[in-house]
Amino acid sequence: MGSNSSRIGDLPKNEYLKKLSGTESVSENDPFWNQLLSFSFPAPTSSTELKLLEEATVSVCRSLVVNNPRTGNLGALIKVFLSRTKELKLSAECQNHIFIWQTHNALFIICCLLKVFICEMSEEELQLHFTYEEKSPGSYSSDAEDLLEELLCCLMQLITDIPLLDITYEISVEAVSTMVVFLSCQLFHKEVLRQSISHKYLMRGRCLPYTSKLVKTLLYNFIRQEKPPPPGAHVLPQQSDGGGLLYGLASGVANSSPFPSSIPHAFQINFNSLYTALCEQQTSDQATLLLYTLLHQNSNVRTYMLARTDMENLVLPILEILYHVEERNSHHVYMALIILLILTEDDGFNRSIHEVILKNITWYSERVLTEISLGSLLILVVIRTIQYNMTRTRDKYLHTNCLAALANMSAQFRSLHQYAAQRIISLFSLLSKKHNKVLEQATQSLRGSLSSNDVPLPDYAQDLNVIEEVIRMMLEIINSCLTNSLHHNPNLVYALLYKRDLFEQFRTHPSFQDIMQNIDLVITFFSSRLLQAGAELSVERVLEIIKQGAVALPKDRLKKFPELKFKYVEEEQPEEFFIPYVWSLVYNSAVGLYWNPQDIQLFTMDSD
Repeated sequence: MGSNSSRIGDLPKNEYLKKLSGTESVSENDPFWNQLLSFSFPAPTSSTELKLLEEATVSVCRSLVVNNPRTGNLGALIKVFLSRTKELKLSAECQNHIFIWQTHNALFIICCLLKVFICEMSEEELQLHFTYEEKSPGSYSSDAEDLLEELLCCLMQLITDIPLLDITYEISVEAVSTMVVFLSCQLFHKEVLRQSISHKYLMRGRCLPYTSKLVKTLLYNFIRQEKPPPPGAHVLPQQSDGGGLLYGLASGVANSSPFPSSIPHAFQINFNSLYTALCEQQTSDQATLLLYTLLHQNSNVRTYMLARTDMENLVLPILEILYHVEERNSHHVYMALIILLILTEDDGFNRSIHEVILKNITWYSERVLTEISLGSLLILVVIRTIQYNMTRTRDKYLHTNCLAALANMSAQFRSLHQYAAQRIISLFSLLSKKHNKVLEQATQSLRGSLSSNDVPLPDYAQDLNVIEEVIRMMLEIINSCLTNSLHHNPNLVYALLYKRDLFEQFRTHPSFQDIMQNIDLVITFFSSRLLQAGAELSVERVLEIIKQGAVALPKDRLKKFPELKFKYVEEEQPEEFFIPYVWSLVYNSAVGLYWNPQDIQLFTMDSD
């Protein structure tokens, strides 16, 4: 790029980039590299700027793709970068801004080139580009040093070992960005890559000893959420009173002393700080994905979080994501919902959420909620998500997970808020109306088919089967609550009695007869007691009769059904599928080491 390049529009005509991508080989010792790397081009800070940069440089990158088998200039550039990184830590200690600035520029160019290479070729072809030598066109040596693996190892060491100062911040971010680019191959292939070369190097090659150290560093980056330094801090010296301390802290994370453990790739981390950071960052879909990954794949994290007495700090942000479903992308909504499903697999969680009382939930606008339990609020939000899905997206996967979460909680429903109880029955009412509508359409369609054989008819039978599955699930959720915690939920019994006519049509339906037995018994039992109490009863009096009746109703009269328990099972994915997203979390973070000894827990990371 050179010292004069500072605008995107100049890049396609830049003489240094043309030489890099041209037909002439450039030795790694050529003074050309110092000229190429002496630019002050501002790194993109938004997707729009990044797109403009990619459009401006795509011709240069594609030219290198064509010429690199002859010139080996990509390998020369990488070797220049690798040689400079050996002195990077010393340069940080000595505040050598110019050296760090040029090293950052080298990595910035490598990252831009790799994006195009990975988009346009397989990993096998990419690996060849790292081994081409300055011989005849397209020649390479199988014994040549593997620059791909060496570059990956270098990036891992750069992230973990280089102290995070103002002057090293940008190169640390660029190292993570380049790592993400390396791991993005899956995004450009429809088939699942089960033998990814990059993943093999990271998890089984020379990089393996650095993996746990890397994950630990990245997690602390996420915890700290440090702001980026002022523009130009990597070029111009900045006054700082705490640089020495920060350097010491960063080095402490990079070189934590080992501790005895029989588990490979295990390390210690402050779970309290991690939990707090996760609670605070859930507006970002990347942070929600990180939370999902930790809960699903790390039993130590899951155990720690479920033992917290302040679970509302984590659950409320997740509920807010689901509440504003129309403003979130589908992936964010799915991750939030799966997190709830994982949490509701634990009976302790399902009990404790009804003991947490919340005041004035301002973001819930359908109704003023001055006081409500966390459990009731969770039910309200999940039901609202189901209703939104029924009218908008009609995604069966979303339905299934929402109902599974409600089913997991149903046996531990406690002191349901009257509005939550009403919404449960209202959802059943909506499903009942939909069932009747589809049934009527199916009947009319059948009559039409008798008069005309030429017109293709909609498959109402399949629609009817799906809606009946959902209705049965709702009946099982209501039945589970009545069977296990009838005396704890007078508001649900009240709502059930108020809308008892809804259930009449399902009493003799062959798909629901068995599950309707308990519901029908409860309706009949409490209706009889209310009838004996007389007419024109107040709401308070009805609830009092229900509470008395709940004690009087013999439990053995309610038929026992198998406990409703649904467990989230992840669809089979290669390990590398999620790695790029987890690592992308640290783009604008820094490293810190503030431990409370009482919060230290074992964090286990498996290599396979």
